[in-house]
Amino acid sequence: MLKTPEIETLIDTVLIGDSWTQAQNLPSECVQCIITSPPYWGHRQYAKAAELREFEFGSEKTAQKYVEKLVALFDELKRVLKPNGTLWLNLGDTYRDGQLAGIPWRTALALKDTGWLLRSEIIWHKPNAMPSSVMNRPTTDHETIFLFAKSPDYYYNADAIREPHVTFSEQSRMKGGRNHLGKINSTPEKGKNQGNSNLHRGRWDQAFHPLGRNKRTVWNIPLSKFRDAHFAVFPPQLVETCLLAGTTRDDVVLDPFMGSGTTAVVAKEHGRHFVGLELVPEYAEMTMRRVDEIQIRLI
Repeated sequence: MLKTPEIETLIDTVLIGDSWTQAQNLPSECVQCIITSPPYWGHRQYAKAAELREFEFGSEKTAQKYVEKLVALFDELKRVLKPNGTLWLNLGDTYRDGQLAGIPWRTALALKDTGWLLRSEIIWHKPNAMPSSVMNRPTTDHETIFLFAKSPDYYYNADAIREPHVTFSEQSRMKGGRNHLGKINSTPEKGKNQGNSNLHRGRWDQAFHPLGRNKRTVWNIPLSKFRDAHFAVFPPQLVETCLLAGTTRDDVVLDPFMGSGTTAVVAKEHGRHFVGLELVPEYAEMTMRRVDEIQIRLI
C-alpha cells in the first residue's frame, strides 16, 4: 500500500487526475477550507481526450447519478478537512424536459444526510448574466453557494467580510432614514436593543459594528472571464469572500475542481496555500502559469 504523502509536499500544486482517486491520496485533516464549483450537470464537456470523459463530472445520464457522485466525493473530502474547516460549494441548476432539475438543493440535502452541517444558503446574483430568449419563465441570473461545516465548532471570520452599513446611508429604507441620527429618543427600542443608552441618546452610529454590518446572503458579483479559458470562470471576488471568511494566513485551501485556477490565484494573493485537483492537464498547466505570474508580480 502506498504511503499517503505529507501535505507539505502537495501545497501549491495541482494534482492531475480524477477528483475521486486524487482525494483518496490526500492526508487526513490537512486543509482548512474547500472552495469549489464542480462542472454543472449536463452543461458542457471540458475534457477533449476521450479517455478522460468517463471520469468527468456533469456527463452523468441522470441528475440522481450526478448528485450521488458529488456526495461520494465530498464524503471523502470531509476526511481531508480539518475538524474546524468549512466547505463553500457553488452549484448551478439545469433545465431538463422543460423543468428545473433542482440540482443545488438535491445535493445540499444529500450532503446533510451524510453528516455535513449546512450553515448557510447564499445567492450569487450575477448582474451581467447572459440574456435569455425564454418567454415562459424569468431569466436566470443567480446561482447557489452553500456553506457547510464539518463540526459545530468551525472557523468563520465575520469581521473579514463585513459590508458597509446601510441604515444611515442614502440607501437606507428605514422610516426617517438619516433623520434619526443624533436625535434623542428618535426611535426608542423595545426589542433586543432595549436599554441601549447609545440608541436613546440618538447615537445610533455607535451601536453598529465599526467594521460594517454582517455579510448578507445575497452577493452581487459579476461573472468573470480569463483570456486562456473559453468559458466563464469562478469570479475572484466570490472566491475571496469565501477565503477570507474561512481561513487565516498560511492556511491550506483545496479546490477539487481547479479548472482555470482562480481559487489558487486568490489564495496566493492573500498569503494562503492551495492544493488543486484537476482532470484536464491543460487546465492544471493554466493554473500554475497564473500562479507563477502572481508570484512574479509580488516580488
